[in-house]
Amino acid sequence: MFHPETRRVDVIEQHFGRSVADPYRWLESDARSDPEVADWITAQNAATEAHLRTLPAREAFRARLRILFDHERVTIPLRKGGRYFYTRNVGLENQAVLRVREGGRDRALVDPNRWPDDGTTALAEWAVSEDGARVAYAVQEDGSDWRTIHVLDVGTGERLADEVRWARFTNIAWAKDGSGFFYARYPEPRANTAFQAGLTGHALHFHRLGTPQADDRLVHATPDRPELLHQFELTEDGRYALLYSTPGLLGRSLAVVDLGGEDWRPRFLVEAFDDEWHLVGSMGTRLLLLTTRGADRRRIVALDLAEADPSLEEVVGEDAAIVNDAKLLGGRLLVAYLVDARAELRRFRPDGSPDGVVELPGLGTAGGFRGDAEDPEAFFAFTSFDAPTTVYRYDVATGARTVWAEPKAAGDLGRIAVEQRFCRSKDGTRVPIFVVRRRDTAQPAPTLLYAYGGFGISMAPFYSPAWTAWVEQGGVVAVANVRGGGEYGRAWHEAGRRERKQTVFDDVIATAEHLIAEGVTPADGLAIQGESHGGLLVGAVVNQRPELFAAALPGVGVMDMLRFDRFTGGQLWVGEFGSPRDEAGFLTLRAYSPYHTIAEGKRYPAILATSADTDDRVVPLHTFKYVAALQAAEIGPRPRLVRVETRAGHGTGKPIDKTIEEVADLWAFAARWTGLGAGQMTCEV
Repeated sequence: MFHPETRRVDVIEQHFGRSVADPYRWLESDARSDPEVADWITAQNAATEAHLRTLPAREAFRARLRILFDHERVTIPLRKGGRYFYTRNVGLENQAVLRVREGGRDRALVDPNRWPDDGTTALAEWAVSEDGARVAYAVQEDGSDWRTIHVLDVGTGERLADEVRWARFTNIAWAKDGSGFFYARYPEPRANTAFQAGLTGHALHFHRLGTPQADDRLVHATPDRPELLHQFELTEDGRYALLYSTPGLLGRSLAVVDLGGEDWRPRFLVEAFDDEWHLVGSMGTRLLLLTTRGADRRRIVALDLAEADPSLEEVVGEDAAIVNDAKLLGGRLLVAYLVDARAELRRFRPDGSPDGVVELPGLGTAGGFRGDAEDPEAFFAFTSFDAPTTVYRYDVATGARTVWAEPKAAGDLGRIAVEQRFCRSKDGTRVPIFVVRRRDTAQPAPTLLYAYGGFGISMAPFYSPAWTAWVEQGGVVAVANVRGGGEYGRAWHEAGRRERKQTVFDDVIATAEHLIAEGVTPADGLAIQGESHGGLLVGAVVNQRPELFAAALPGVGVMDMLRFDRFTGGQLWVGEFGSPRDEAGFLTLRAYSPYHTIAEGKRYPAILATSADTDDRVVPLHTFKYVAALQAAEIGPRPRLVRVETRAGHGTGKPIDKTIEEVADLWAFAARWTGLGAGQMTCEV
């Protein structure tokens, strides 16, 4: 297999008395300003395309993916001022459209597909004023995390003159009176540094309509801790803003601002970053909060701001299942639990007494509650591996559940079987695995193993047209709920964090061994896939146990664990990974860093890494350096390639046409090396 030659440089650094080489340091330069890096990307993409053109499954997957993605996708509606606001993609539109339903009629409000570009500019966060008269919406360009916020008059469809720039890691929340909205931003970056430089100075602001951004009111910042990230929520009555600050993990501090006053001075209730805090609802000065304080699997507590020194009162105690979502709706608490990574919905009265359950259509994921604290009309969504996301209207008073929006997906989803298995990891821990296959697929079959395992994020079931395409062709998809995620609460996350990160890789290796030993997949028929933290996971696991896999698909991964904290928001991940700038952290990170631990002399699987030139969350230099090191290593004859998407970022906002092209390439590559279809694929299923 031909791999383009990559120039090596003589960079050797000393870390705590140990020499560490970094021969591809020059690939850290931004391709927008460095022609040599741009040429390297061009050469790599050409080599990858030359290989992909030889794969017989590529066109079949591409054709079938277009059919599978061609179904309606609707988000949970938000009702304001008698109007329902939601986003909708009719099928193959590159971007979802913000729509409003009023008097039984729907119309488009913000349609990114009509913007003058190639579909890479997307609608991101949006919020509606209390009277439903205006929408503040964020625009995302080329997949970047940077946002520009605009305001639309719902009645006329005209965009106002207001423009807010350099918003990032933000939601949007309107003041109750509609005078303006809250948002979070960074200072404007220096020229030519917006996509790579480290970020500091995040702060919460209020923008008053009709005024320039320069006059926006600073609500909260921490100049003494410039690395902190700030988030916020407003109570439904608009009286209080809850402010959260975090160094990057789930734990965060808690402060509150009484917006009825003039000074908006934050009142700090919790200054440590040890626990999670999320607003569930409010009743006057009484807040209902979801927290891990005193409950690793979360509980709901009440806190009365009328008290000089508010104490926590338990409302819904900790359960064996983990609370995944909760909201006060229609005079009841609706609480979504995860039980072995599967959803249950339970009801409680505001005093915490049980009030029944909400029946769900099957094994899957449910939540995303929307509605008002006193109005019985509520909405939530349900999805699973064999069920596209359906939006339900729920009458809290009667318990009636009706479909508000249900997509009609292509193919016979009744042919798909979803099974949950469990394996034992290296230390005996029980690890769940969802196995998705066609009911008539004989064992063993080529298998895609997917995992994430970081930041307390749970891999609950969801519908994926991409995975469906693999399953339809006779393959298996296995999703491992490994430690580092949040499937079993804070302890599950903690077991795979910092110096315990190897536990995550042990869980994935145990899952791979289980799939082979139990005949789910043949010994040379297993492909491993992961993205972002999951891309790191793929790189580390393949370096440790390359013989387990026929193919590997690491996407937008963090691959240089000794320099991750130097770029964009990387310093926010120190709480998850540890710091390479202290000796203990360095030793842990050096032991599994994918760029630094490639196992020379072992036979590696075929590898197709993916990245994007405008990814400013996990900057593409991680993938570039990793792939260059793979290509230079003596690790067997199979290809080690990289696919670099243009005008795309970390994943959000990617146009459907780019998504289809990328997935077709990944699946064709994995099919070639796992034996799926053996060149006999068809788009007729």
